[in-house]
Amino acid sequence: MGSSRRVWEGYDKGSPGYKRILVALLCAGVATFAQLYSVQGVLPIMAQDLDIDAAQAALAVSTATLGLAVGVIPWSLVSDRWGRRRAMVAAVSCATVLGVLINVMPTFESFVGLRFLEGVALGGIPAVAMAYLAEEVNPRYGAVAAGTYISGTSLGGLSGRIVAAPLADFFGWRVGTSVVALIAAAAAVTFILLIPRQRGFTPQPVRLTGEQGLIAHLWVNLKDARLVTLYLQGFLLMGGFVAVYNYIGFHLGEEPFSVPQSVVSLLFLAYLSGTWSSARAGSLADRFGRRPVLIVAALIMLGGLLLTVVPWLPVIVVGLLVFTAGFFAAHSVANGWVPAMATEGRAQASSLYTLFYYGGSSVLGYAAGIAFTSAGWGGAALCIGALIVIAIVLAAIFLPRRPVAPSGN
Repeated sequence: MGSSRRVWEGYDKGSPGYKRILVALLCAGVATFAQLYSVQGVLPIMAQDLDIDAAQAALAVSTATLGLAVGVIPWSLVSDRWGRRRAMVAAVSCATVLGVLINVMPTFESFVGLRFLEGVALGGIPAVAMAYLAEEVNPRYGAVAAGTYISGTSLGGLSGRIVAAPLADFFGWRVGTSVVALIAAAAAVTFILLIPRQRGFTPQPVRLTGEQGLIAHLWVNLKDARLVTLYLQGFLLMGGFVAVYNYIGFHLGEEPFSVPQSVVSLLFLAYLSGTWSSARAGSLADRFGRRPVLIVAALIMLGGLLLTVVPWLPVIVVGLLVFTAGFFAAHSVANGWVPAMATEGRAQASSLYTLFYYGGSSVLGYAAGIAFTSAGWGGAALCIGALIVIAIVLAAIFLPRRPVAPSGN
């Protein structure tokens, strides 16, 4: 009981270690999500170049997020054995190499296949980051630290899209995504250099069965209705979020807008509202509680979505800003709440959230394209709105009104 690992309470806010963690995970978010979503900014150009429809083009995004969803549980096992830091370094290194190679694939099928493998590699960051924060940052500042990491994911998603799309408009979509891969590589190197060594981690044997095995840890977390509700928040809200950004470019490229993709890409600047709101949500959750902040954030998403249905470009832009801010606030709260609520198998609890989150991105992000193809933007918005409403109802019914103390405290 006198082990220094047992008494480690985590870095305090403002300490050098705390600052390094925040900057490192910010870079990890950029490295991961710039690669993951750079293709999303060039979908209309890719569809035209390869003569495929909107839903087919969206497979370039969905297969990568499916790979990420598949990879999160194995990566959580690796992190239990190797350590959170080593797992994240290995993941971001593999993903960076694949991100460079992917742009020389000769066919759409081979491109999509390698995107799946890239997604599997990228799964090591979101699968482990929250568990790392929970072990290395003082629990009093966990929500704020989580919000900063989510800010990095929004910056990554923004940089990937906003860099790739204008370049693709002039030089082709492969050039656009290749440049983003190089930016992600630079962020990955910065992450590796800055991320502090672990002090709150205790290695665990990799077991599939038994009291401390993977199946037992997964089952403990899956039979908790509160945790399952948080997983469904990720599934439903992320599915709706990705669907909006998958198809808004196609919508604005049609009549009566006919906006060039180089201009449409500027709409991804709406991600800056998510960068602000995710960090702000952590502070608000500390003050008012996670549940009300999560529900209000989802309601803000719904309001922003409704504005995108208005056939006037300025209103659509405002709607995207509001929608994006609401999503990242909700995701920041839900994602950070999972390891705080988990009683055991913290890494697996976080990995389950990530699995549902990217499962929603893959399945619902593609499925909304069917509605878009058959009923236009109005049909897609109706489906996405239904997802948000279901998420709000589940949160209101199943999530606790009072704060849940982090496990071990």
